[in-house]
Amino acid sequence: MNPAAQIVWFKRDLRVNDHAPLLAASYSGAPTIPLYIVEPEYWKQPFASRRHWHFIHDCLCDLNDDLEKLGQRLIVRVGDACEVIKELHQEHRVSDLYVHEETGNLWTYHRDIAVQNLCLDEGIALNESPSNGIVRRLRSRDDWSKIRNMRMAENIRPKPKSLTQIGLCKADVLPDKGDPMFGDVVIGNVQKGGRKQAIVDLRSFLNHRSRKYLYHISAPDLSEYHCSRLSAHLAWGSLSVREVAQSIAKRRAQLSPEEKNSFGRNLTAFGSRLAWRCHFVQKIEDQPKIETHCMHPAFEGLRLDEHNDAHFHAWANGQTGYPFVDACMRNLTAEGWITFRMRAMLVSFASYQLWLDWRMTGHHLAGLFTDYEPGIHYSQLQMQSGVTGINAMRVYNPIKQSMEHDPKGTFIRKWVPELENIRGEFIHEPWKYEPTLIDDSRFVLGKDYPAPIVDQAASARAAKLKINDVRNGQQFRKVANAVFLKLGSRKSALKRKRPTKPKSGTQLSLFQDK
Repeated sequence: MNPAAQIVWFKRDLRVNDHAPLLAASYSGAPTIPLYIVEPEYWKQPFASRRHWHFIHDCLCDLNDDLEKLGQRLIVRVGDACEVIKELHQEHRVSDLYVHEETGNLWTYHRDIAVQNLCLDEGIALNESPSNGIVRRLRSRDDWSKIRNMRMAENIRPKPKSLTQIGLCKADVLPDKGDPMFGDVVIGNVQKGGRKQAIVDLRSFLNHRSRKYLYHISAPDLSEYHCSRLSAHLAWGSLSVREVAQSIAKRRAQLSPEEKNSFGRNLTAFGSRLAWRCHFVQKIEDQPKIETHCMHPAFEGLRLDEHNDAHFHAWANGQTGYPFVDACMRNLTAEGWITFRMRAMLVSFASYQLWLDWRMTGHHLAGLFTDYEPGIHYSQLQMQSGVTGINAMRVYNPIKQSMEHDPKGTFIRKWVPELENIRGEFIHEPWKYEPTLIDDSRFVLGKDYPAPIVDQAASARAAKLKINDVRNGQQFRKVANAVFLKLGSRKSALKRKRPTKPKSGTQLSLFQDK
């Protein structure tokens, strides 16, 4: 009788380095099936898109190359995860399933529960390893930061020296990037994925691009170069968070006195953002329903009954009549990435000025983000939409943002070419355009470019009042405290001053435009 086999199931951890499940499996010496499952039902979900698959496909190709060097190629199966694992068990008498804990969507959460039950029924030992500083079954948020930092300090797991071949094992052909299974989202200029590219991107950021990270983190035309561009690699696991955290520490230790002035605080800031990344993913680990329900239940249904489909489509297609908003959306649609501030502004504009529900806008954005990470995505959607109950309201003024971050209109003219001939003083507010005797352009608002679909200032004020009415409701603060205990940041809480009671008639001063 052939010896029992073991499965290493790859999900959002597409690498062989710092991969605890793969390393543990290699130590056993049993025939190993490195498995990736293409799940058709997953790709039918509203958050999944072909853009993600393009990046994942690159990662899987590199992963297969690395596994072949260890002695066993990647086995790809297309189908339901439980059915695939059950078939492999029947074919190879599987004794163990090795896997990282996945913190994903409700869909993957329920799938993983189904796989756990299958393992119990079939007598397969399920060996799960923690991932990316996320703590499963966390007892208290008070403990989280300490545990996370301890995990980041652990030695990086080496890649296995070899894997025991499984022999003959049926595999499906890896679906190509254009397979209709993955939808029809326009791909555009998608960031290249895979382990090889991840290392190139990490090294170039640490050694060169991070020099002006803080200076250009919010600049739409410069952030693409000066930001790390590691988010997609972390989201799909071609890099581990621990690898990046320790690489930052090593780079800081190597800095010369001259370099410390240029790189030091920038690398420190990036390391802090890496910790914040884990903080937000931990939220959905602790409360998976934040994908579908407001953190504070008092906000449920607030926007749903007032949905304006025309506003949604104008926003989604970059046709709102606000140049900076439209430029950001068109940039994102074309390339799959924009800087954090611009993402926040898009959500804020949709949630406040257009009064759109975060769940609908969230599905659209998820499909556009190459670096879609559920824990960050839904936490940020709720925070920028004002429905957490524990965060201050952040309402971005798109005109102010435009003037501050694209003062010359360079970014706008690149992505909204309808305005390329508009004089500088009107690029942020084309509805104020007036031709002069020397103008030879024939710009017509409403024909060449849309008029603003809302009065952003008036709609923002109305939205603030609606949100504030909910916040002033009975029991709101009590429930908000419970949300904070479960999901809030402890580090920021220590620094936070005790809030003072606002003077009569000044409630809105708490919620200033950004």
